[in-house]
Amino acid sequence: MVIGMKKQRSLNTYTPKERNLYLAGMLGQNMIYNIIGTGLVFYFQSVLFIPAMATGVIFAIARVWDAINDPMMGTIVDRTNTKWGKCRPYLIFIPAVVCVITILCFCNGIYGSQNSSLVNGLIIAWAGVSYILWGMIYTVGDIPLWGITARMTDDENDRASLLSLARIAAGVGGIVLAIIVPMSQAVGNSLTASQGLTTQKGQQYGFIIIAVILSVIGCGLFQLAGFAKERVKSSDAHYTIKENFQIMWRNKPFRQILISSILRAPIMLMMMVAMTLLSYYYGDYNQKNYMVYMIILGGGIFGGQFIAMAFAPLLVKKYEKNKVYNWSCIVSGIAFALIFVIYLMAPNKLDQPLWLAICCVVFTVAGAGMGIVNVYQSVMIADTIDYEEYMNGIRPDGVFFAGQSFCTKLNSGIASLLQGIVYSIVGFSGDGVAKVNAMLEAGASFKADPFFEPYRFAMFFLCSIPPAIGMFLAVLPTIHYALPDKKHMEVLEALRSRRQEKTMKEVQQ
Repeated sequence: MVIGMKKQRSLNTYTPKERNLYLAGMLGQNMIYNIIGTGLVFYFQSVLFIPAMATGVIFAIARVWDAINDPMMGTIVDRTNTKWGKCRPYLIFIPAVVCVITILCFCNGIYGSQNSSLVNGLIIAWAGVSYILWGMIYTVGDIPLWGITARMTDDENDRASLLSLARIAAGVGGIVLAIIVPMSQAVGNSLTASQGLTTQKGQQYGFIIIAVILSVIGCGLFQLAGFAKERVKSSDAHYTIKENFQIMWRNKPFRQILISSILRAPIMLMMMVAMTLLSYYYGDYNQKNYMVYMIILGGGIFGGQFIAMAFAPLLVKKYEKNKVYNWSCIVSGIAFALIFVIYLMAPNKLDQPLWLAICCVVFTVAGAGMGIVNVYQSVMIADTIDYEEYMNGIRPDGVFFAGQSFCTKLNSGIASLLQGIVYSIVGFSGDGVAKVNAMLEAGASFKADPFFEPYRFAMFFLCSIPPAIGMFLAVLPTIHYALPDKKHMEVLEALRSRRQEKTMKEVQQ
């Protein structure tokens, strides 16, 4: 459905400078997220050799805690009332703390070798405590970072544009996905050769050094988001956590988006498994020609996301949001399914030009679908905040974007648990990973040696079939979406009229 109604641009909106500072903050914050989401997962699995199920359980427990922590933080944000606003205080003071905790997550295992049950137990305990603590602190900055978008402007097109650009900035921050593992391994190899360290110890120090550098850069950029101004005011009504849960659940369009997002949980497997798969299948863990394949395949999925997200504001203006959202899920799901089909057709040949080109096209389509879905989820959540104000006179920005933050981290936990189960089944866990690394260092080929076939199969399966199923299921809750664009525009016009009337009364008094 094409939306033909036009409206005048609101004057109550952000300046270009505020927009750019906010986007820089979003870029930096997502650098931090991917340092943990990709780098730490690989570090636990392939450097510290923490058993796959232990890693899965750690991530799952952290996500259960986030089920409580995120709504709590959303409630705190909505109760905050300072001269800077509701969201800005957290964006000003939290990034430095996030930086410290991110670095501490990698300072695990430097106090001894894995030669005793005590040290192994300490490594797992450090992994669990530091990761859960990181999730708590990250949430304190994440919810205000997204929540402030609903307060920077009351213009629908400006907000859609900002959220689209925010997703692009987040995607640029995702460059960490491509560089943290090879950079850390390269530094680790250099230390091993120059300092006479063991391979494992060299890799540990390599990851710590790169984590420090990227964390400082990321959090420095994250800090800039604190300069964005809050322009849209809301009521000062306060609610308990229980009441906020009730508010989220009674808002039907928000409830539909939330359920759809949770059903997409397996999509996180792509990001978790991809770096390991690329490192082993295309680089044989020694990084030979690794970056060439990373540029081709990573360029496909990230390029698809960026292009799609760049066009998202134009699509918002012309087409029904939920229809674009649903079709993007379906198209992306088909592309993900094709990844496994391609692997079955040529399991040992995917580094050859023809198959590499086919994979690049499929990755690009999958990435484009993901990009649209990510942008539209944020835009549609912002719409539901308008709807809540229209229906009940409150703007629960913090609580509703806490729902988005919770879904992202819950999805990561679900995906990690799925990964842990599959890796445990095929034996890619703990000492099994150490054996794989030793064989690859000795010259074995991950893509050709029959010994590695179960691991290849598991990795390609995890990158393809569960994400495809998740994208197809995500369509079900939003087929009959409760807040179509025409209704949302009516809501916005009603809200503007109310605000104008309120302003007139305040002036007259």
